Amino acid sequence: MDIAGSSALVTGGASGLGEATARHLASRGAQVTIFDRDVTRAAEVADSFGGHYVAGDVTDENDTLAAIECATGNGPLKIVAAVAGGALAGGRTVGRDGTPHDLDSFRKTVDLNLVGTFNTARLAAAAMASNDANEDGERGVIVTTASIAGYEGQIGQIAYGAAKAGIIGMTIILARDLAAVGVRVNCIAPGTMRTRAWDLAPAEMKDNLESKVPFPKRFGRPEEFAALVEHMTTNQYLNGQVIRLDGAIRFDPK
Repeated sequence: MDIAGSSALVTGGASGLGEATARHLASRGAQVTIFDRDVTRAAEVADSFGGHYVAGDVTDENDTLAAIECATGNGPLKIVAAVAGGALAGGRTVGRDGTPHDLDSFRKTVDLNLVGTFNTARLAAAAMASNDANEDGERGVIVTTASIAGYEGQIGQIAYGAAKAGIIGMTIILARDLAAVGVRVNCIAPGTMRTRAWDLAPAEMKDNLESKVPFPKRFGRPEEFAALVEHMTTNQYLNGQVIRLDGAIRFDPK
């Protein structure tokens, strides 16, 4: 899959890993559309490299279709990086005071991460299915975003870990389902990445997490995530894979 000249859609592209991915794909010659709830930030980022943006919610079918329509207006949609997601209110399954986890917050976390990713994948793949295929029959690539919390989530991460585990579990099934239309699917499971959100965290917390990374002993960089999106896009034999991007860290229980 050639990035240069392709139309690409990046969900959650207004900040963090999504922003880094949008900028990276644009630097490689893609026509990038950012799809994000933060319309002000999405506009700023898109304008900075001559891209496009659509404000909306990845869990909403009409919003997502609008983003895909914008992307296909720049050419056949061939690349989708589904990065939108995040951790909402956490908590133990049963709190220390005996209170059960709030069900609504669990649902919202699963909706944002798992349902939003599936909604993006299903609608984008349907659009890609009408693309002209290359010599190997390929019509598009989808890269989803999980987390190492989907493998070894910590205490208090039951909702987030379950949602990300769902994305990990979808990967091989999506790849098999979409083989019929020539769309590859891969997934990145990042560890602790140095996004703007971490700038607000206490220095002691950041130092503690960095000290547990075997090598290199630091947070991951958003640019490293974006580089892996590029590789998953251009390496045509890479399909149905989940790759951890974590410096070999394994989360402790807490």
